[in-house]
Amino acid sequence: MARILIACEYSGIVRNAFAAVGHDAWSCDILPTDMPGQHYQCDVREILHDGWDLMIAHPPCTYLCASGLHWNKRRPERAALTEEALNFVRLLLDAPAPRIALENPIGCISSRIRRPSQTIQPHMFGHNASKATCLWLKELPLLTATEHVPPRVVNGRPRWANQTDSGQNRLSPSENRWKLRAETYTGIAQAMAAQWGPLCS
Repeated sequence: MARILIACEYSGIVRNAFAAVGHDAWSCDILPTDMPGQHYQCDVREILHDGWDLMIAHPPCTYLCASGLHWNKRRPERAALTEEALNFVRLLLDAPAPRIALENPIGCISSRIRRPSQTIQPHMFGHNASKATCLWLKELPLLTATEHVPPRVVNGRPRWANQTDSGQNRLSPSENRWKLRAETYTGIAQAMAAQWGPLCS
C-alpha cells in the first residue's frame, strides 16, 4: 500500500480511484471534497513533505491555459498571476515525492518550464469526449490508452459528444462550469491507479 497525494483535487475522483485498489490515497485542496474520502482542506504546500510515494497534481489552469493567455497583454495583473501560477507549478514539480505526475491543459507550462511528457484525451480512456490534457511525469511511464472511442466526423473533422459541430465545448455557462471542466474523467483516473499504483507499492 502506497501513500498517494492528489494535489489540488476537490472532486475526489482520482483519490477514490487509487483508494479503490488499496492505496492510502488523500486529496488536498483549499476547497472541501465533493465526495466522501480522505481529504486535507488546506494549501498543499503545508503537506508536500509528509512522505508521499506518488503525487498527482492538478494546479489551477486559469492563468496557465492557452485559451486565457491572450488576456495577459490587455490586463497586466493577469500576467503577474501567470507568473505566480508558474512558480506554483515549479514547486509541485520539485516536490520530494519520488514519483510525480502533473496535469494541465495546453498552455504556457510547455514553453516556460518544459514540454509535457505526453498529451492524452478522454476518448483514449473510454469517454466520448475531447479534452487535450498534458502530463508532466517524473519516474512514471507514459499512460497507456485503455479504450478508444471513435468520433463522429463533421465536414471531415473529428468531433466527440462534448463538442458542437464547430468544435466548441457544449457545456453551457453556469456558476459551476469551471468545476465541471476541471474534473478528471473517471477512465483516466482508473488508468492512473491501475498503471501507476503498482509501481509505488
